[in-house]
Amino acid sequence: MSRPPPAAIVIGASAGAVQALLTILPALPASFPLPVLVVVHVPADRDNVLVPLLQAKCRLTVKEAEDKEPISAGVVYFAPSDYHLLVETDGGLALSTDEAVNYSRPAIDVLFESAADVYGASLIGVILTGANHDGARGLRAVCDAGGVAIVQDKAEAYATAMPAAARDACPAATTMTLDAIASYLASLGVA
Repeated sequence: MSRPPPAAIVIGASAGAVQALLTILPALPASFPLPVLVVVHVPADRDNVLVPLLQAKCRLTVKEAEDKEPISAGVVYFAPSDYHLLVETDGGLALSTDEAVNYSRPAIDVLFESAADVYGASLIGVILTGANHDGARGLRAVCDAGGVAIVQDKAEAYATAMPAAARDACPAATTMTLDAIASYLASLGVA
């Protein structure tokens, strides 16, 4: 059975996220045809400095997600600090102040599970460096829905707990270096 074409990408990262995302997101071409939804663990009392940093280095629009915002292709959406980011069945985004998951809000699992429910086999899930287990259950949901699951090679991860937990939860996931992830995702934008 062939896999449907990808419709969206979800990325989760924690400790070491800045360097990882600086390798992946600037590699995406200006014509990139998919939305990219990102959760990085940001303390509730801090602004997400990743958005202006990455906007300056990316060819795509990089922004903080807004509640009830429609999802657009070629836009990188970051979960705001202290809000879970979810994909709704109508193709929009939702922000939630529900309880923290894995001590985190935003939580990677929340985004990945809601996106897997909506996109199914058309979803690509990527777990990067991080120091806890957030994202493992979410990547499992991506696998269970038939989507593509990718885990950063823990040999190059700043913090290995998150990639290791994701790999354990989803043995079918493909392990890749950051450069390989960047090349793979960028290739999705080539007709």
